[in-house]
Amino acid sequence: MAPALIAVFTTLPDEAGAHKLAEALVREGLAACVQLHAIRSVYTWQGALQRDAEWRLLAKCRAEAWPQVRDFIAAHHPYELPAIWSTPIEASAAYAEWVAASTQPRGA
Repeated sequence: MAPALIAVFTTLPDEAGAHKLAEALVREGLAACVQLHAIRSVYTWQGALQRDAEWRLLAKCRAEAWPQVRDFIAAHHPYELPAIWSTPIEASAAYAEWVAASTQPRGA
């Protein structure tokens, strides 16, 4: 049976920081692949409407690694209150196996 997968999302304020976090997630074996997208965000922060250019990361991970992925992102994130969330992924068995094989946390 193919392992359960999740897509993990977060946003960062700049391209350099987004690349650094994406590479760290892959290097540490927490994500098989991370996609980076330039986006525009509209939200309220401390009572004021904000409009910002940001970078969204979409990381493909094992569902069982969610606590480690979440904590790693939080520990390496520049925002005071980073958006870190996940959603289940339905994938082909072959792709799920590739994600599983590519996400052996270092030291495991």
